[in-house]
Amino acid sequence: MPMAFSRFAAYRPQALSLLRIVAGFMFSLHGFQKVLGLLGGAGGSGNPAAVMSLPWVAGVLELVGGLLIMVGLFTAPVAFILSGEMAVAYFMAHLPQSFWPILNRGELAALYCFVFLYFAAAGPGPWSVDQVRSRPAGP
Repeated sequence: MPMAFSRFAAYRPQALSLLRIVAGFMFSLHGFQKVLGLLGGAGGSGNPAAVMSLPWVAGVLELVGGLLIMVGLFTAPVAFILSGEMAVAYFMAHLPQSFWPILNRGELAALYCFVFLYFAAAGPGPWSVDQVRSRPAGP
């Protein structure tokens, strides 16, 4: 690694936490659209998705899961579930349109899938509720 970038290696845990916080927040925005009809609503309609429909269920996962990822609570299992959700979304909604993610508009689904898979393996980083919960109690 070049000397100029080796200084950044010491900040990998914090960078992981920062990536988790930003990704969780951005992901939760999709849930706010689908479940609450905010920020343009489901599919840009200005309305929430129909309750118990597939988009609504996805929105609940995105809203609740995104917020849990953002604060770093139950990070590994939630990230694994969200990774699976994004894989399903990609294969159901995007892949039938085209093989190439740039053409089928599936870049976000594919990227979120692998970012969440990384969180499932790497954990939440130091700035998380999971980290606070794992500290031993005592003086």
